[in-house]
Amino acid sequence: MTTLRDIWEEIGIPEEQRLERTDTVRKHIKGLLDMMVAEEERLKERLLKSIVLCRKELDTLCKELQLDSFETEEDCTILQMEKKLRTHVEVLQKQKRDRKQELKALQEQDQDLCDILCTALFSIDTGTVPSLEDLDRYRRHVASLNTLKEQRREEFVTNKRQIILLMEELDHTPDTSFERDVVCEDEEAFCLSKDNIVALQNLLQQLEGRRALNEAVCAELRARIVALWERLQIPQEERESSAVHLAGSRVKTRRALQQEVDRLEELKLQNMKSVIQAIRAELADYWDKCFYSQEQRESFSPFYDEDYTETLLELHDAEVGKVKTYYETHKDLFEAVQKWEENWKLFLELERKANDPSRFNNRGGNLLKEEKQRAKLQKTLSRLQEELEKKVQAWEQEFKGAFLVKGQQFMEYVTEQWQLYRLEKEKEKQERHLKKSQQMETEMLYGSTPRTPIKRRMLSPHAPAKVSKRGLSKASSFENSSNVLNSTTNNAV
Repeated sequence: MTTLRDIWEEIGIPEEQRLERTDTVRKHIKGLLDMMVAEEERLKERLLKSIVLCRKELDTLCKELQLDSFETEEDCTILQMEKKLRTHVEVLQKQKRDRKQELKALQEQDQDLCDILCTALFSIDTGTVPSLEDLDRYRRHVASLNTLKEQRREEFVTNKRQIILLMEELDHTPDTSFERDVVCEDEEAFCLSKDNIVALQNLLQQLEGRRALNEAVCAELRARIVALWERLQIPQEERESSAVHLAGSRVKTRRALQQEVDRLEELKLQNMKSVIQAIRAELADYWDKCFYSQEQRESFSPFYDEDYTETLLELHDAEVGKVKTYYETHKDLFEAVQKWEENWKLFLELERKANDPSRFNNRGGNLLKEEKQRAKLQKTLSRLQEELEKKVQAWEQEFKGAFLVKGQQFMEYVTEQWQLYRLEKEKEKQERHLKKSQQMETEMLYGSTPRTPIKRRMLSPHAPAKVSKRGLSKASSFENSSNVLNSTTNNAV
């Protein structure tokens, strides 16, 4: 203002005009300052309004995001408070956007997985901002669906390969929509629902069952062919070119095996007698394995029939099947009895050798080996007999009947074998005693018989008469002694 007054004085502006100009300047400056004050007042109001709005927004965001309320410092200025609140609002808004975006991405993945697996969507409120716990549960749910998808995909691929192989082996063409979806459609397009996986497993089981049935039928046909070969005595050259050597159980293999069986059956009808005789040999072998007695064998009267007909063949087949089943059912017990029989025969053979005088001429040490073997066999027979007795008792309790060996109960059979063995030993003992008695009687009549060659004595012309007379009396005495000894032997026997 001082500078303005000096200028006004130099110019020569009157006092009144100077006062007017001064007043104008004052008004201008006041207006400018008033405008500045008003502008700052508006700024303050905006800051305070922003603080209020930010507080309100923060409360809303904290509630939506399930966070604790935001607390500000009391000693900070309006500008600092507004900046802090606005910055925190921006942070929470970003969290809200991130959560919603993640929720949307999880929902899209969940929708895709549910479409593939045919399961229900994850239950979550889409109208609110998801909490961190909700998002974590949703992530784990989607991860479990992905794992389930991979498991089912792997199971589907594995089962699909097996199904294709089985269909090729069974010459099966997919005839249902599901089978065509499994075999012909793209793997990614297949719905991996639980029902489809179960249906896939059922289809695989059905095909495996058909293959197992085919394998069983083919195995039965092969066994039938081999049995017919044996019965018909087919040459080895013809066997090598047969369908029985075809591997697998494909339909064409089954047909080839069936054709071979039909051909052999026809040949069997043409060679009925030889076939029945072969069956009889097989039946006799099973009778031996089952220790049938003669009465049990004779009870099957068709075995002795000479009218070779199809009916007779069927009777023999049925009997072989029955005896074979009986043997296979109790095979362990029959094998144990067979083992006892073999050891018993070996024991009797060693006993026979022990009574053979010629064995003393053997200088190779076999006598000691035979003695050790005989002692070992006695222990083995005793142990086997005890084990068999327990097994037979268990068998008889289970099947409510007697276990027969050659028409006798097993223990009676064993007892009889030992009795026959003792009777044979007693008979041998009596024979040795009889032989010894006869030898002693001979020595009494004729004197001791020289065991080594000696020179013949020259007899005088009168010796024959004396020898004849003495020989006659001794011969008479020998005849009487023989009669007595024979009578004694007969009584002993």
